[in-house]
Amino acid sequence: DTGAKSLSVKVGDSVTLYNDVSEIQKYDAIRWRFEQHESPVAEINRAAGIFNTSDGPDGRFRDRLQLDQQTGSLTIIKTETNHSGRYEVEISSSKHTIHKTFNVTVSG
Repeated sequence: DTGAKSLSVKVGDSVTLYNDVSEIQKYDAIRWRFEQHESPVAEINRAAGIFNTSDGPDGRFRDRLQLDQQTGSLTIIKTETNHSGRYEVEISSSKHTIHKTFNVTVSG
């Protein structure tokens, strides 16, 4: 991990969190988490046939998340201030696990 990447966006705009993976096929699983919540807000697991996004712990991400099937990058559309916070992606393969952190600030 080379440290957190900070991103700022205006309310209503979209922001994409790029995990720098060019081919998802090499990896077994990608999990995106928001803040300290254990449940992922987005997940790809090729072996288990999982490809989904969730509404988040309190529904704040309902109809707001887009997960790229090729790369696993996560886009938040129509952002609101309660989307501000820390996002962590975990990219796991049989050989290694990569962690990346993004600090997103949504301002009016």
